[in-house]
Order: sequence, then structure tokens, then C-alpha cells
Amino acid sequence: MKKVLLLLCLSFFILSCEKEEDEDCNCGVITDDEIIDDCYSLTIMNDCSGNYETFCFSESVWFDNYVGDNFCVTNVDSW
Repeated sequence: MKKVLLLLCLSFFILSCEKEEDEDCNCGVITDDEIIDDCYSLTIMNDCSGNYETFCFSESVWFDNYVGDNFCVTNVDSW
């Protein structure tokens, strides 16, 4: 009986733990790329929120990353 009670308590503890989220949610999947004037833009779908945001990057960053790639944006708040 003690083993069953211990197993139930352990199961409850494991199942009740909330998933810890990453402190920075600045990563996602590139969904679109465009050149608009002097802006080499990448549209990224955020992994945490599912929101889309378009950012401008240098030509070299834009050229080395493709639609469908995972990408993290630094120096911005999560979107």
C-alpha cells in the first residue's frame, strides 16, 4: 500500500509540474524573405507566441538564411 501511495504522489508531482519556458523567446522559423529598398527583410514566426514579425538585416545575414530555417533575433524583446 505504501508503494502505491508513493507512486501516486510521485505521479501527481511529475504531472503537476509546469513546463518552464525559455527566458528569451526570440527564435522562430523564417517564413518569408524580401528586399525592400535598403532593407533585407526576414519574416519570422515566433516559436513561443506564434506571432509573425519582419526584421531588417545586413545583406550577408539575409543571404545566409533561408525560408524554413530556424533563426534567433538578438537585441529585441520577444514578439
